[in-house]
Amino acid sequence: MKNRSLFVLTGVLAVSTPITWSHVVLDQPGAPAGSSYRAVFRVSHGCDGLATTGITVRIPLGVQGAKPMPKPGWALDVRKEALVTPYTSHGKRVDSDVQEVSWRASSQESALPDGLYDEFILRATLPSTPGPLWFKVVQLCNDNGKEVRREWAQLPKEGGDTKGLTLPAVRLQVEPAGKGPSHH
Repeated sequence: MKNRSLFVLTGVLAVSTPITWSHVVLDQPGAPAGSSYRAVFRVSHGCDGLATTGITVRIPLGVQGAKPMPKPGWALDVRKEALVTPYTSHGKRVDSDVQEVSWRASSQESALPDGLYDEFILRATLPSTPGPLWFKVVQLCNDNGKEVRREWAQLPKEGGDTKGLTLPAVRLQVEPAGKGPSHH
């Protein structure tokens, strides 16, 4: 009887307690400073029952050489901008770099249905300074002419806790170099 009461109480709390689930999170939420990082953005569901038809990831300052992975059935767009401070990569001077990566479903059949999840992947070199790094993500959802745009771009006032934010940016904790595996 005691276990049944606990089960019922847990069920009541689960139904009555509002839980905010982020639509977009990173598969690996931490990585060493200066490492090559494989960012796997997990999209857990659509918007208000609509299928996801677009994902745009804004590359944070200090992240270098972002290269997205193409997805079958999705068009890929990479936007570069001139850098204020160029850098050298593999012996070559880099004057412009990726600022934004977008994946767009090529058709409604290629869209990500609300009840399913998928991953959108890019690789980049992380900054050499440890601390939280924030990726702002735009999720577009569309079905039969109805469109919803979600901007996962809210940042905490201090630190890295996103509790209480309704549309939090995607956080990557950049750890001191030498901590954790290198992803090069």
